[in-house]
Amino acid sequence: MVNGETYHIFTRSIADFHIFNNESEFQRMVQLLRYYRKEIELKFSHFLELKNTQKQGFNSAFEVISKDKNHSVEIIAYCLMPTHPHLILKQLNDNGISKYLSNVLNGYTRYFNIKHKRKGPLWESEFKSVLIENDEQLLHLTRYIHLNPVTANLIKRPEEWDYSSYKEYISDNNNTIKICDFDEVLEIDSDRYGRFVHDRISYQKELSKIKKLIMD
Repeated sequence: MVNGETYHIFTRSIADFHIFNNESEFQRMVQLLRYYRKEIELKFSHFLELKNTQKQGFNSAFEVISKDKNHSVEIIAYCLMPTHPHLILKQLNDNGISKYLSNVLNGYTRYFNIKHKRKGPLWESEFKSVLIENDEQLLHLTRYIHLNPVTANLIKRPEEWDYSSYKEYISDNNNTIKICDFDEVLEIDSDRYGRFVHDRISYQKELSKIKKLIMD
């Protein structure tokens, strides 16, 4: 993958096994996504031990330990589904996406296996990636992944799903904790974007502009 380019990243669990089953499991993955986007050598499990020792909350401890560290990727958008994650990532450093995903996916596998007393791999195969060629593709792809939970009949409206970046896209609250960096690549007006997504709730599978980017 090429530095400065943006990719749709997709990977699925083995045999469509449900790997995100509850709030704590979804949130663990969100924390891993946020933590490893910076070039931090400390494993996330060790970071949590340090956080607990210092009796700090996740956000304050993360800001301390990640100070002055460079990002290896930028997260443009994401959506976690029960059997798989969708990510839109921009690579900033050589092999940034591969290293990032290795840390995130392996980190979640260790957590899940310990929690559920299992062994072995969790993910079906090496992740898939598709280059996003222009801003129009990117915009429509963000809508596609934000509507995934609606398409799967998990919810009726995308704002009801807590495990995607959709709320970051439609929120004007500066106090909202964000892990995505979409401001420099997409000009997003929160109200307009909300309408853009809702207008296609009934037509998710007919979005012809992203047919080549849909991998599931």
